[in-house]
Amino acid sequence: MFFTENEVMQFITENDVKFIRLSYNDIYGTQKNVSIMPSELGRAFKSGISFDASAVLGFGDEVRSDLFLYPDPSTLALLPWRPSHGRVVRFFCDIKHPDGIIFELDSRNILKNAIFYAEERGYKISFGAECEFYLFKCDADGNPTDIPFDNAGYMDVSPLDRGENVRREICLTLEDMGITPEASHHEEGPGQNEIDFKYSEPLISADNVTTFKWVVRTVASRNGLYATFDPKPILNRSGNGFHINMSPKRINGITEPDVFNYFMAGVLDRAIEISAFLNPTEGSYKRLGEYKAPKYVTWSEQNRSQLIRIPAGENEYKRIELRSPDCSANHYIAYALLIYAGIEGIDNKKIPAESVNLNLYKAEPSVTNKLQKLPSSLKEAIEIADKSDFINKFIPKRVTEAYKLLIGRE
Repeated sequence: MFFTENEVMQFITENDVKFIRLSYNDIYGTQKNVSIMPSELGRAFKSGISFDASAVLGFGDEVRSDLFLYPDPSTLALLPWRPSHGRVVRFFCDIKHPDGIIFELDSRNILKNAIFYAEERGYKISFGAECEFYLFKCDADGNPTDIPFDNAGYMDVSPLDRGENVRREICLTLEDMGITPEASHHEEGPGQNEIDFKYSEPLISADNVTTFKWVVRTVASRNGLYATFDPKPILNRSGNGFHINMSPKRINGITEPDVFNYFMAGVLDRAIEISAFLNPTEGSYKRLGEYKAPKYVTWSEQNRSQLIRIPAGENEYKRIELRSPDCSANHYIAYALLIYAGIEGIDNKKIPAESVNLNLYKAEPSVTNKLQKLPSSLKEAIEIADKSDFINKFIPKRVTEAYKLLIGRE
């Protein structure tokens, strides 16, 4: 980990770095980048590298379209799959206007603001991510097909599980980049895989998810495969989830049961309003409500049919697992909204409703008809978000306006 510009410049010189990628995410969570030569890095730190914001969907039009990327020196990482001579590194960047003011649609900064908001109130929230993806075969020309890489099931072993070596390469590549996966295995769907990460600070966790998705796609391509995080790549089979684990604590590190429950109640209370940002595609709503993806605003311990599951675990392993998000989400915005919702729950000492200790996929309508439901479509979710005082309080209105552009695009 590097913290100063001088340390970075020394590293660039000593490690034969010839290309520097300045990375950022658009408002929807898609990673973008521009490459510069080492001779331009000093200028990047001092005055930024410009790009055309009007060419990035959701960022704006041709009027006043110049924005600048400022690399964050603490995010320097070598790209292990690039040559060892003439190496390539990557930085995550802050996005600013020409006058130096932060761009309001910089989702990484939106998360920074939420972290500061929580810390001002004496709390920190650790995040852990569970990311699912499918591997599909490619044809002779390298184009993706709809044929899964294997027909294995949950936690199967090789040779039935053909993704074992791919996951191994992904994990080792992540380790080379300073990211330590916690576990990996085959998931329930054919060609479906999962890799989980340990708890970390929100910004580090979100940066790691961006890196992870890039590494997965890169390693898959190097193995002649296509990796997708789409929430529902195969109808009538398990969808890809992005389960978010949260552990709220006071700054002094003490976990208090009341704080834990207040935070969970806050997330439950705002779950419907923030759904558009946790599930921002039409396919997201094909996933919800089946194959262990939730449909109702409920919670329970160890129950995978719920929106929130409290996994078995004590002390540092006690956590809130939110099961509705998928990897099409901009995880910076998702984390930010969850922080704001949870802190609101703490501030107002909200009490969660009673747990629903039932399998909601088999429950009678007499039970489920009494429960709040998550939105059933992207259009419904965005309409709810657009009218939400909570969303409008914490997220720039331009973000919601940008998400309206997604309706009907698939």
